[in-house]
Amino acid sequence: MTQALLVIDVQESFRGTERWGTISDPEVLTRVEALVERFRAAGAPVFWILHSEPGSDSAFDPKSGLVRVVDTLQPAAGEPVIVKTTINSFTSTELEKRLRDAGVDRLVLCGIRTEQCVETTARIATDLGFDTTVVLDATATNPAGALSAQQVIERTAEVLSAREFAHVVTLDELSLPVG
Repeated sequence: MTQALLVIDVQESFRGTERWGTISDPEVLTRVEALVERFRAAGAPVFWILHSEPGSDSAFDPKSGLVRVVDTLQPAAGEPVIVKTTINSFTSTELEKRLRDAGVDRLVLCGIRTEQCVETTARIATDLGFDTTVVLDATATNPAGALSAQQVIERTAEVLSAREFAHVVTLDELSLPVG
């Protein structure tokens, strides 16, 4: 069994919008970094996923210059950077093929917008047959309507776990068997 890390939408686009002011935890980047370092130390693959909205004239439009990994984190040589145009990381990319070609059958997910890009990627990954884990404290989001960001995160964790879309753990709880 080979386990890979998907770092989803940890990109300057979010820090370039007003949304960053209401992010649930600006320090999430330190936990993402710790997770990346654990995977690298274990010799496990790390895939970087970026969200792009060409022609939107937003921070997610490639013309903005912000559709890149946050400046404080950088992919190492050989770590793929995959750009998606859908909410989940599979539909608009060759991610599944790249994972299968690498012999990956277990995924660990982290990233920005817990209930959007991270959750939808977890659901699709499970449907595709990957054993999927979400490291909840290495995700962040914003308030949604009457829900606080923390309530959004808690509800997302509840749904992912209850519906068996993913194992939901913290960084400290994550075991890292790689093969």
